[in-house]
Amino acid sequence: MIPKFPAFKNKWHTAQDFKMNSLMETPELPAVFDGVKLAAVAAVLYIIVRCLNLKSPTAPPDLIYQDTPLSRFLLKSCSLLTKEYIPPLIWGKSGHIQTALYGKMGRVRSPHPYGLRKYLTMSDGATATFDLFEPLAENCIREDITMVICPGIANHSEKQYIRTFVDYSQKNGYRCAVLNHLGALPTIELTSPRMFTYGCTWEFGAMVNYIRKTYPQSKLVVVGFSLGGNIVCKYLGENQTNQEGVLCCVSVCQGYSALRAQETFMQWDQCRRFYNFLMADNLKKIILSHRHTLFAESPKKPQSLLESDLSRLHTATSLMQIDDSIMRKFHGYSTLKEYYEQESCLHYLQKIFVPLLLVNAADDPLVHDSLLSIPKALSEKRENVMFVLPLHGGHLGFFEGAVLFPEPLTWMDKLVVQYANAICQWEKNKSQCSDTEQSSGQE
Repeated sequence: MIPKFPAFKNKWHTAQDFKMNSLMETPELPAVFDGVKLAAVAAVLYIIVRCLNLKSPTAPPDLIYQDTPLSRFLLKSCSLLTKEYIPPLIWGKSGHIQTALYGKMGRVRSPHPYGLRKYLTMSDGATATFDLFEPLAENCIREDITMVICPGIANHSEKQYIRTFVDYSQKNGYRCAVLNHLGALPTIELTSPRMFTYGCTWEFGAMVNYIRKTYPQSKLVVVGFSLGGNIVCKYLGENQTNQEGVLCCVSVCQGYSALRAQETFMQWDQCRRFYNFLMADNLKKIILSHRHTLFAESPKKPQSLLESDLSRLHTATSLMQIDDSIMRKFHGYSTLKEYYEQESCLHYLQKIFVPLLLVNAADDPLVHDSLLSIPKALSEKRENVMFVLPLHGGHLGFFEGAVLFPEPLTWMDKLVVQYANAICQWEKNKSQCSDTEQSSGQE
């Protein structure tokens, strides 16, 4: 009789084989998981590279200008115009991060320059204020020169980016006068039912007139940031007498035409609609903080400003809605289109004859590419205009730094002062040449 052990043995081998096969297959599962992890990491890195724009090169800014003795002198004297602008390696090539850091942080280790606050009574009863900072050294030509500065929307002399720029300008020998936009300072109450608007030059003009009367020998360097760039360009172009004693004008990150910009500002491209909402929310808070003055019954109150406008203000989600319901009425404009057309500097740029430096960043999320055709066309036709367009910088960012942490001074701070120094030297050399010619002619 044959024993049945072999059958049992076969079963035992089958189970053993199955167990062995299972042991041999299990190591493949971690390999699959590792592949998924690597794919996820690769996807995250790709998104980071795209969002941070890490593949974008660093390069000198694009320059558009006419070939003149002045432009050649500027290129030799202003090294920042011809050398690479190198933002912080990790995040500096993202216009959104540059803009967000400017808006949230302002500047790194911002100084606290000492200044005196001046108060000027306007014809309509408004009280304009500006801060005056005396120079801390001699400037490059050892003459009295004052920078008259107009900050961005709802900004003032206490903003960190303004403090940093003022401190650097003082140390380079410039007196600085900084306008505080009407209603922007929380510690200063409005004295009339009006606050700052997109293109109103009244307060800036009053500040400039004060400087001219108080320091009659001082030459002026006019500087405007963002909305302030629109105001200073419009001020100079409004009347030729406004350009008397002005050495040059610098406008940084402005949009040139509010009428053209309003359409792009409602688009989600580059998150402009979101930025629009944030700025509108900030402006709304400022208006509401002054609502008792702006909406109180007064003979000086704008006739068309009604309580219903206050209701519309509460529901506004864009700057255009606020401008239409509130801001245009301070100056009696019947429509938003009329307000934007008349208050934009676009129609005044051709009337500026002093050296004019226009600076924008190609990755500025607030200023649409189509708006940059305005300074490009102007600089191609006018000998006194130079347009500077770096690849990076965002909106009033222009941070510099090695890898992660930015430096206290930005590329923008240094460029404005460097340009002002060059113009001062150019003007002094011109006057010396003319004096030499006159003396030789008399001989």
